[in-house]
Amino acid sequence: MTPRLLAAAMAAALLFGAGAASAAKAPPKGLELYAIDCGKFPVPDADMFADDGAYKGVQRTLIVPCYLIRHPKGDLIWDTGIPQSKQILLDALKQLDLTPADIEFVSVSHSHFDHIGNAGLFAGSTWVVDPDEKATAFSEAARKNAGQFAAYSALEASKTRLIEGPTLDLFGDKTVVIHQTPGHTPGHTILELKLQGAGVVLLTGDLWHLAESREAKRVPRFNFNRAETLKSYEATEALAAKTKARVVREHVMEDFEALPKFPAALK
Repeated sequence: MTPRLLAAAMAAALLFGAGAASAAKAPPKGLELYAIDCGKFPVPDADMFADDGAYKGVQRTLIVPCYLIRHPKGDLIWDTGIPQSKQILLDALKQLDLTPADIEFVSVSHSHFDHIGNAGLFAGSTWVVDPDEKATAFSEAARKNAGQFAAYSALEASKTRLIEGPTLDLFGDKTVVIHQTPGHTPGHTILELKLQGAGVVLLTGDLWHLAESREAKRVPRFNFNRAETLKSYEATEALAAKTKARVVREHVMEDFEALPKFPAALK
């Protein structure tokens, strides 16, 4: 299955779900991570997720998460799901007495449709983005895919903060740090969160789609650059070891389900 066919399958098979109602939330005193179930999709043949043929004929169900990170200095939306999950995301924010207009920052691990699909909701926020990924998102090839492009095209006029070094300390206190991890796409990034109680958490985007890909160091067939992918694996593992981090493989169901169920937060 090609990435474009996978996109169609995801849109057709999305199973919506959102958490129970919650009381309004005041600005947090410390860092909080909210994991939002923005849908699930079946993959009848996961062959595309390994270039060594290891997943030929393997069936999986993958989670599509959206994340809200609340910091005393502002809120960050990280990965926004696909357009079909728009109402889920809006309803989740509403449960916390928030709207897209209340969100100071939006960023995505990369510009594939299942991560950037609702980013246009946050065009009034500051878009935090790797320069190479911004170029990819607004390339001529991306513009030709009109349906997917429309879901985030409003970001083109947004206030932008570029990730110009290997890392970006978003709030200047080392609690929310974006790391460049190219390979899956030219400007793929991961997010490091330093939570007071839970410790360090790494949201790893599409470094690994399937659980066993991490240990096996498998590279998807459609990655932008294989050598850069392997370097990013090495850098992420070193970071995880150094910080004793909890590593969240974003599409892996067990990793998502191990996080507090929305509207509860990891703190």
